[in-house]
Amino acid sequence: MIKLFPSRKLCCFLIILFCISVSYAQEATRKIIKKVPVGYPLALKQRGIQGDVRLKVLIKADGSVKSTDVLGGNPSLAESAQKSVSQWKFASSDSESNMVVVVHFDPTLTSEN
Repeated sequence: MIKLFPSRKLCCFLIILFCISVSYAQEATRKIIKKVPVGYPLALKQRGIQGDVRLKVLIKADGSVKSTDVLGGNPSLAESAQKSVSQWKFASSDSESNMVVVVHFDPTLTSEN
């Protein structure tokens, strides 16, 4: 006989996994209170080097940034992105949380964008 439905253990596991991922997704959307402008390295800007830098940001309960890790992007731009984002301030929360931040570098945009 072929089982059409997964076992109860599998169902319970999937429900728990879903609840954990929903909880993480809610925590990962903390509001940014203060952004420090990103310094675009002048030599890279003049040469038209552009791209995105993805950072994993560990945010303390008080909203300050504890650490940043580069997940991807141009290594030449990553240091500037980390330097800026480490000074950002997020909404406070009950506990620390992780958030992925993407910093976009475009030499055709002004620094206010």
